[in-house]
Amino acid sequence: MKKTTLLLGTLFLSAILFCASTLQSYTINPNGTTVETRILPPTGFAREKCEANSFTYYLRNLPLKKHGSKVMLFNGTEKSYQAGACAVVNMEVGTTDLQQCADAVMRIRAEYLWKQKRYSEIHFKFTNGFVADYTKWAEGERIFVKGNNTTWQKTAQKDYSYKIFREYLDKVFMYAGTASLSKELIPVQISRIQPGDVFIHGGHPGHAMIVVDVAKNPKTKKIAFICAQSYMPAQEIEIVKNLNDETNSPWYIVNPSEATVNFPQWTFTTSELKRFL
Repeated sequence: MKKTTLLLGTLFLSAILFCASTLQSYTINPNGTTVETRILPPTGFAREKCEANSFTYYLRNLPLKKHGSKVMLFNGTEKSYQAGACAVVNMEVGTTDLQQCADAVMRIRAEYLWKQKRYSEIHFKFTNGFVADYTKWAEGERIFVKGNNTTWQKTAQKDYSYKIFREYLDKVFMYAGTASLSKELIPVQISRIQPGDVFIHGGHPGHAMIVVDVAKNPKTKKIAFICAQSYMPAQEIEIVKNLNDETNSPWYIVNPSEATVNFPQWTFTTSELKRFL
């Protein structure tokens, strides 16, 4: 009798664990290699079509490291907090502690524009208000900072290569952050959220996360979104889980009545959603 009871209890526990694991992985295709192919929409939701040269298309096709990969820091060690990560973007983070939260947002935006050869649109403001234009950098000018005085000086040859582009970004990461980026973006209502929008709290410290995809339910009109982040110290870009909704994670369902969005390592108010011009 005891053996029978024990066996039934074991089977019951196994069934619970199986159901739980099924719910937690329902939106995940472990074999997918991009945001779109790895992360499936919640039940009843669908991605809307987009143009092949759009920012949405670029974000959906961000390459992901193998399912289950750990989030690594710039120095090659594992991030101490792994529980909030759903997937890791397959993009080098550099070897210095530069590409933190707002930097990752600027990196993704700049990478897209660079691949589209929209060079004149790549520019970011430093915290002191100085405008760092990529085209000036590519034409051979370099940025020199002395105290609060920032200037351009022609010291190099014209070069639009990716290597020089990355050097430009590292310079931006040194002198720009959430405080400066938040001033460059325009507010947007969460009911109008779209890929490429940014949750950002400008400050010291502040934080920023980028919306990498959106799906909609045609019947209920509800909207779901996914976000990615870097953090401090500099780390690989990760797609974050929704720890409050394991069934739909990593998707977050927009709830207009809620004033905040709770991510694993930061809580934003809905009024902190912004967009690139």
